Amino acid sequence: MINVKFNKIIVVLGFVALSGNQIGAEDLKDIYQLALINDPTFKAAEASFRAGKEYKVQGRAGLMPSLTISGSTSWNEYRLEETLLDEYNSNNYTGTLQQPVFRLDRWFQFRQGKALSESAAAEFAFQQQETMIRVATSYFNVLNAKDSLSAVKAEVEAIGRQRDQAKKRFDVGLASITEVHDTQAAYDLSVVGRISREAQLDSVKEALSAIIGGTLPLLSPLIEDYPTPPPDPIDRTSWVKLGLANNFQLKAAYLNTTAAKNSARASGSAHLPKVDIVGRVTKSTSRQGKFGGFIQNPLYDLESENRQYAIQISMPLFAGGSISSARRQAYAQYDASKEQSLFTERSVIREVRSSHFNVQTQSANVVARRQALTSSKSALEATQVGFEVGNRNVVDLLQAERGLYAAERDYAQSRYDYIISVLRLKLSVGSLNPEDLFSVSSQMK
Repeated sequence: MINVKFNKIIVVLGFVALSGNQIGAEDLKDIYQLALINDPTFKAAEASFRAGKEYKVQGRAGLMPSLTISGSTSWNEYRLEETLLDEYNSNNYTGTLQQPVFRLDRWFQFRQGKALSESAAAEFAFQQQETMIRVATSYFNVLNAKDSLSAVKAEVEAIGRQRDQAKKRFDVGLASITEVHDTQAAYDLSVVGRISREAQLDSVKEALSAIIGGTLPLLSPLIEDYPTPPPDPIDRTSWVKLGLANNFQLKAAYLNTTAAKNSARASGSAHLPKVDIVGRVTKSTSRQGKFGGFIQNPLYDLESENRQYAIQISMPLFAGGSISSARRQAYAQYDASKEQSLFTERSVIREVRSSHFNVQTQSANVVARRQALTSSKSALEATQVGFEVGNRNVVDLLQAERGLYAAERDYAQSRYDYIISVLRLKLSVGSLNPEDLFSVSSQMK
C-alpha cells in the first residue's frame, strides 16, 4: 500500500520543532509547512488524488447489487363520440433488485479501477516529494541571491574606494589618467552587477512567495560548517536498484499498465454471456369506474401487486463492429502503456545515475570552491602588497578583488547546489520525506 500521508510526519515532528524557532526568522521546515497549506500546485495534486481514489469504488460498484425504484401517475379520460364516459387516476410503482452473477467484464473493470486508484496514490506521493524539491530550490535560490547581492555590494564598495584613491593619486601626480578610467569603468560595471543582483533577488522572492501564498519572511541561512559528504553508499548500482523498487513515478507507470491491461481484458470480455439475478415488484392502483364506460370495474381503487424473479442471460452477437473495435483499441492502448512504462523505467535509471554522479560532483565542488576562496583571499593580499610597492598595477588589484567576491559567490552557491542534488537523488529513488528537510533545517542559524 502506497503511503501518501506525509502530513502526519509533519504534525509529529513539526510541532516540537516549531516551539524552538528563532524569533523573526523562518527556516526551511517552516516554509515547507506554509507551502503545504497555501501552495496551489500541491492543493491541485491533492484534489487529483482524492478524485483518483474513486476509481476503485466505481469499479467495485459494478459487482455489487443495484436497486432501482420508479413510479408514475396518470390522469385518464375515456370518451366516445366526444362524450366523456369516464375519467380516473391510476398509479404505478416498481422496485427492481439486480445482482450480477457472471460479469467478467465488470470484474476486470474493478481491477482496472483498483490499479488506477493506486496509481493516483503513487502520483500524489511523487507530487509531495516534488513539492519538497520546489520549496527547497526556491528557498536556496533566495539565500543564494542574498549572498550574491551582499558580495556584489562589498565589491562595489571596495572598487569605489579604489576609484577614489586613484583620483586622489592622479590629483597629486602619482597615478595616470588610465588608472582613473580603469577604476571608474570597474566601478560602473560593479554597480550594474548590483542592480542585476537586486532584480534577481526580487524575482526569486516572488517565486517563493507564490508558493507560500504570502509575504516572504526573513529566512534562516545555513551554518558555516554544513557537511557536504559524497553519497553513501558510493556504489551507484545499489542506488539504481533502490530507484527501480521505490520510485513513485515508476510505480504509477506500472500501475497504469496494469489498469490498461485490465481495460483490454474487459473489452475482450464484452462478447461473453452476462448472467444476472433479477427481482422485480410492481404495485398499481386505478380509480377506473367502468370498463369501456359501461361495465363496472370490480378492482376499483384496489392495489394490485406483481412479483417477478428471474435469472437473466444476455449475450451481444453483433453491434455493427463497435465491440470488436473497442477491444482492438483497448489492446493498442495497453501496448502503448507498456512502452511508456519501459520508457519511464529507463528514465529512472538514467535519473538515478545522473543524480548520484551530481552529488559526487557537488561534494567535490564545495571542497574546491572553499579552497578557491582561501586562495583568492591570499591572492588579493599579495596583490595589495605588490600594488603598494609598485610591482602590481591597479588593474591587477581590481581583478584580484573581483576574483575574491566571485569566489565568495561561487562557494555559497556550491553549498546550495549540493543540498538540492542530495534531495533530488533521494527523490529519484523514492526515499525523500519531510524528515530530510527537517534535517537541513536543524543546521540553519
